[in-house]
Amino acid sequence: MQFRRAKKNISGVLLLDKPLGYSSNQALQQVKHLLQAAKAGHTGTLDPLATGLLPLCFGEATKFAHYLTEADKVYEATMKLGITTDTGDAEGRVVSEQAVAVSAEQFSAVCLQFLGEISQVPPMYSALKHQGKALYEYARAGIEIPRNARAVTIHSIAVLDFAGDVANIRVKCSKGTYIRTLAEDIGAKLGCGAHLIGLRRTATANYQIEQSVSLDEFVALSAEQQLAKLLPSDSAVAYLPAIELDADSAFYLSQGQAVWQSGLIPEGLIRLYNPQKLFLGLGERQPDGKVGPKRLIVQPL
Repeated sequence: MQFRRAKKNISGVLLLDKPLGYSSNQALQQVKHLLQAAKAGHTGTLDPLATGLLPLCFGEATKFAHYLTEADKVYEATMKLGITTDTGDAEGRVVSEQAVAVSAEQFSAVCLQFLGEISQVPPMYSALKHQGKALYEYARAGIEIPRNARAVTIHSIAVLDFAGDVANIRVKCSKGTYIRTLAEDIGAKLGCGAHLIGLRRTATANYQIEQSVSLDEFVALSAEQQLAKLLPSDSAVAYLPAIELDADSAFYLSQGQAVWQSGLIPEGLIRLYNPQKLFLGLGERQPDGKVGPKRLIVQPL
């Protein structure tokens, strides 16, 4: 008879430096297996050709994964000018080649034109769904699906290095931004075309790549050391304002009731804590001035 290992009710966030060649889900499943975690989810897909920061949420922290998916991201991208591919990256088939006669000043000036809110058409080689299937499945079958342009925001673009036909840029952007598409659009504006040959995510919300652990490093740790790498669940929403409830209010809010709270209550979502600094979840101020529960966590017994 074959026995399955019992799953553990582990909660927290692991900041993984996703390796090259792994899909986000492959990386998640390997870590989930190592931790024997009952519940897990990642917070925004990184392509197999991309590396970098991939926050993985476990247990109660999965309730806040959505907020990380929605958060701003920072990427460092390497672009190859003069060549376009059908995927927009180095995996694709070369579609066109042109001579490159672009100065560093011209490149920087064109990058600046993409600051602010811009319109992007999602690439066919993406995980976006159409009638239940990922777009890349249609693309591999040679089928082009019409896609609507959508608005994204480029908060900043810094040129880290420029060497004739290869450029490295750092981009801070809103959710839903395709850096492949940005590279292609910059190349089109320059008149020579471009595609992505490297991509690394260095930040998600308040998390930084320097806080992360590589998959190889994580595998080499003992079970106790692996658990010690998990950040608390409230770190996923650390950018939100916080208030401490008194003992009675904390009790009734944990039962799903709105409670009165003295002092100034911030607008929008609020992190809620009891007098012992235990994270209760998220709440929000209601029209009558009470604090109502929005997303509560189940406290360990």
